[in-house]
Amino acid sequence: MTATMIRAEVKDECLADAEAAARTMFAAIDAARPDGVKYASSRVGGNTFVVLLQLDGEENPLTAIPEFREFQAALPQYLAGPPVVEQLDVLGSYDLF
Repeated sequence: MTATMIRAEVKDECLADAEAAARTMFAAIDAARPDGVKYASSRVGGNTFVVLLQLDGEENPLTAIPEFREFQAALPQYLAGPPVVEQLDVLGSYDLF
């Protein structure tokens, strides 16, 4: 099983807006309860965010959620630089993946 980890640095002046937008997006995802996806976002230290994503298939069901698309569209204004995307080989997981 594979998963994707994305690390991104958010600009100081955008931190509150980025967090609010993420909370709005996750509330919409929670309400929609899409199948075939596991998705989490966490802040590490100051302005670094780590996102974990695991899809059951080729298509991302999150793209059907308007708040997800809005968050993705706003990311360039929040980020201090390009995100780092890494593929993870999951060795084990208890109810995370």
